[in-house]
Amino acid sequence: MEKLLTLQEELTEAKVKLVAVSKTHGPEAILRLYREGQRDFGENRVQELLEKQPVLPADIRWHLIGHLQTNKVKYVVPFVHLIHAVDSPKLLFEIDRRAEAIGRVIPCLLQFKIAEEESKFGLSWEEATQLLEDPRFPELKHVLIAGVMGMGTLTDDEAQTRREFRTLKRYFDQLKSTFFPDSDSFRELSMGMSDDYHLAIEEGSTMVRIGSLLFGERE
Repeated sequence: MEKLLTLQEELTEAKVKLVAVSKTHGPEAILRLYREGQRDFGENRVQELLEKQPVLPADIRWHLIGHLQTNKVKYVVPFVHLIHAVDSPKLLFEIDRRAEAIGRVIPCLLQFKIAEEESKFGLSWEEATQLLEDPRFPELKHVLIAGVMGMGTLTDDEAQTRREFRTLKRYFDQLKSTFFPDSDSFRELSMGMSDDYHLAIEEGSTMVRIGSLLFGERE
């Protein structure tokens, strides 16, 4: 648990939130961090999240950080704390529809594709602005756009990683000034993982998603 405590201390000083990414690790591994005060946990897959959530403490704040298919939205809206990966208008509208049905407002992040890898999901700048300028967008009362998220290219090239993080920070700043100037809720810049979170913090991240550094390699 020394790694967790050291990381929590470092991130608290930087005023950055820690999401412990627990994918592939069982409930007992999550409980070990929970007992040390960690409350924010991230999962990539809906099925894995649905298996863990009922058997773990109710005050855990669950973050869905992986690609979310519209047909699985209904399973997570009753309890999810933050959806990081809104990568299409269709998905955002479905989250709103499902959240309205149960009387919740779901905080969401717009995911941008900043990496070079084709396997990465995310909006382009043009797609994001089209979504926010859509006349139907103000009618969405059960989603809350809380910021943006992105994943850098898997590379050892620090300069490239910085460029990608700076692109995401620029998108965040432009969206804030153009679409959310009076919104205190639009404040999260979710970027940075175990290998690059130091760079992400230097480039303005408010939330890092740390897995292997805390849990070790995937089970």
